[in-house]
Amino acid sequence: MTAEPMTADIVINGATLVTDSAMFAASIAIKDGAILAIGAPEAMPDAAEVVDATGKYILPGAIDAHVHFRDPGYTHKETWETGTASAAMGGVTTVFEMPNTNPPTGNVEALNMKLESAKKAYVDFGIYGLLGEDNLDQLEALIEGGVAGFKCFMGNTFGNLPSPPSGAILEGFEIVAKHGYRVALHAENASIMARRSKKLRENDCCDPLAHLDARPPVVAVEAVSRAAILAEWTGARIHVLHVSSGDELRPLREAKARGVDITAETCPHYLLLDEHAYTEKKSLIRVNPPVREKVHQEQLWQGVADGTIDMIATDHAPHSHAEKHNDDIWRADCGFTGVQTQMPLMLTQIANGRMTLNQYVRMTSLAPAKAFGLYPRKGALLPGSDADIVVVDLDKVVKVDSALLKSKGSSTPFQDYETRGAPIHTLVRGRFVMRDGELVTEAMGHGLNVRRIQKMPTPRPTNTHTTTRAILEKRGKRY
Repeated sequence: MTAEPMTADIVINGATLVTDSAMFAASIAIKDGAILAIGAPEAMPDAAEVVDATGKYILPGAIDAHVHFRDPGYTHKETWETGTASAAMGGVTTVFEMPNTNPPTGNVEALNMKLESAKKAYVDFGIYGLLGEDNLDQLEALIEGGVAGFKCFMGNTFGNLPSPPSGAILEGFEIVAKHGYRVALHAENASIMARRSKKLRENDCCDPLAHLDARPPVVAVEAVSRAAILAEWTGARIHVLHVSSGDELRPLREAKARGVDITAETCPHYLLLDEHAYTEKKSLIRVNPPVREKVHQEQLWQGVADGTIDMIATDHAPHSHAEKHNDDIWRADCGFTGVQTQMPLMLTQIANGRMTLNQYVRMTSLAPAKAFGLYPRKGALLPGSDADIVVVDLDKVVKVDSALLKSKGSSTPFQDYETRGAPIHTLVRGRFVMRDGELVTEAMGHGLNVRRIQKMPTPRPTNTHTTTRAILEKRGKRY
């Protein structure tokens, strides 16, 4: 009896496929949400739909490990629907959403509330649980409930969540380490910043550059160094968010050399903007940590080139227009939209010779997938992987226009910035969520919560270390 020939749902022909290490002409077949086959056009199975992508490039969808979608609690700024629509338009197929919503994602009840809000997502998502001083007893329940990792605010940011003291961070690392999950860090020293900003405000320093003056690079250097020591001591896996200064590269390199499982990201605004933005953009540019002087920008590019910086993320953090624009810098909210503009901005840097397409794929797809335990389901163009795909036109020239961004809080410091290279199709698990540059509104709700699939080895602290819990249990006490 002759077997029925295999058929695909979609075959994409004519494109150049891009991985972290190669580029080659090939067709790609998709079935039941996964990549079925990659090869010559004549080797592809019959398909319900054939897409002609001649002259275009196929990349694994970007994974943005750092977004704030504000929902629940601050939905006048953003919602899961608008935030993930913006991601779909930007070639981002998976996002990791931060816990400083209202309520903060510090217990299972709050997590379930956020998962309910996320049912309108266009793209797949992971949710960070909060690691704070007052919810250490909730961390394991949050893991069981489905978080993708944890976020620890070592420095102040939107939502005014208190920065946990080092003792609480150590205990949090102890708990999370044994489960292999990664802790993302807003690595700034809260005490130094509070003292600096208090002195500046007392002396009526309210201009945009006062924000930069309040957060010198030492606040990040100290926090990165401290977190790396605590991670080394406990075996915790950590991720340093939004690296903004060249000075942070030294403790990152030293920690990696010591064997600490530490990864780091930077964002387009740190790579492309400098101190002149405070004059040109005024309060719009306020973000934590701040955009810094040109010398840091050049050093960050070196960190990208040599691999010290592992990922490109966005810190997508929208606010309303009124919340962003104020003559008093201390009254302007921190952050701006970014998830839709990241890919065009970085493809422009590829066109300018600052990085290669292979580097870009490694930093926006492969590295985050591996760091958060999603590889090879995510972050790769491989048979069996999720068909999270972005088709890119490297020749398309577009000006950034806030009016065209899907984010509710669409203020961007890159308004009118001319980009070369843009996503034209975005597929999440084999379904178009953006097609021919237009959002596929019927795909709202297609996004799913991602769960870690990589088996992580048992962490091995580099120092002999007995956990707080073990000490108490040895004494016959409860943690």
